[in-house]
Amino acid sequence: MIGNETPIWRLLRSAGGADDDIRAAIEEIGEAPAAALMADEVASRCEPPPGGSSGIQPYPSGGSSGIRPDPPGGSFDIQLELAGAGRSHPYVLSVSASGVTASAATAEDPAALIVYDLVALARALYGTGVHGEARVEVNWPPAERLGEAIASIHALARAVESVLTACRSAETNLDRLATRFGSDKYGTMHWYTPHYARYFSPLRDELVRVLEIGVGGYHDPASGGASLRMWQRYFRRGLVFGLDLFPKTGVQGPRIRTLAGDQGDPAALRALAEEHGPFDIVIDDGSHMNAHVLVALRELFPHVRPGGLYVVEDVQTSYWPMFGGGRDVPGTTAEFAKTVIDGLNHREFADPGHVPSYFDGHVVAAHFHHNLMVLEKGDNHEQAAPSWIPRR
Repeated sequence: MIGNETPIWRLLRSAGGADDDIRAAIEEIGEAPAAALMADEVASRCEPPPGGSSGIQPYPSGGSSGIRPDPPGGSFDIQLELAGAGRSHPYVLSVSASGVTASAATAEDPAALIVYDLVALARALYGTGVHGEARVEVNWPPAERLGEAIASIHALARAVESVLTACRSAETNLDRLATRFGSDKYGTMHWYTPHYARYFSPLRDELVRVLEIGVGGYHDPASGGASLRMWQRYFRRGLVFGLDLFPKTGVQGPRIRTLAGDQGDPAALRALAEEHGPFDIVIDDGSHMNAHVLVALRELFPHVRPGGLYVVEDVQTSYWPMFGGGRDVPGTTAEFAKTVIDGLNHREFADPGHVPSYFDGHVVAAHFHHNLMVLEKGDNHEQAAPSWIPRR
């Protein structure tokens, strides 16, 4: 912690300012820890190049340096040098069709070298506007083996492009991200991401805190987290929290934190919100039990920032008895949703004795899609129609 801030939040916050602000944040965090955070970020964003015979790999240790064609499933190393004020921080990005990892080390014979200034990389990853470019050098083999390098030059170009793209941009297509990370929010069970793109895009480049209830994977501590990784990639300046009934110690990411707790426990939800909120977005993809959904709404909606969003997925369980639902059954998500419509217009009630609820006063818009509810947070105190218009 730095004061009341975590290192990553300090870095995210500074990246929207001047270079001196970013430099000061890096000094407070420490160059090495800041470099480690950014290297992990690059690895998490890096889209693996396609596998097959176009894969490339360094020559074995002690052999000729350079690149060569490799059979399907091959991998290669790219050296990422992060230049600080007084020293360079080397990382090896091991790239294959199955994924990308980063380790603090120096590659013996890297396929390519990418050099990025730490301040420039922080701005490129987490800031806005113009950013500096990296320096790239290809580690070519001796002339007598140049033909092999030429044969794999397009694979190397794709690999280098993948790393550079990860360094400087965010992915904006949520449908694609859901598919890439294996989330069921698009293309299979649900079709939520087109709606999310509509509501979340204004916040995409902002400093945000996103909480999703339900990590997935049940008892397995390393299973689940597909949508957390999707949100981490989409909100490039965001912190992503995942709440699950089971500990999810194996679900990790540079800006992901998982928390164990019961969404049906009001005290646990209040403690979570006090420690990690306020949130800009809350997404309930948890137990889908109607009673739990309403507990979470009551406890967490007050901890959503003005202008933020509260989303409930899988509203269809309002109609399923197994989840405490049924057609016109009190206490379901759908029945609550019907009260939201009244609450939006509470200042127009002809009943002068009505006492507005918290939701009456702070839901400023409600959007309903198939199995999806989106509530916008704000101050719902728009003036009522003139009093001289007859009500009765």
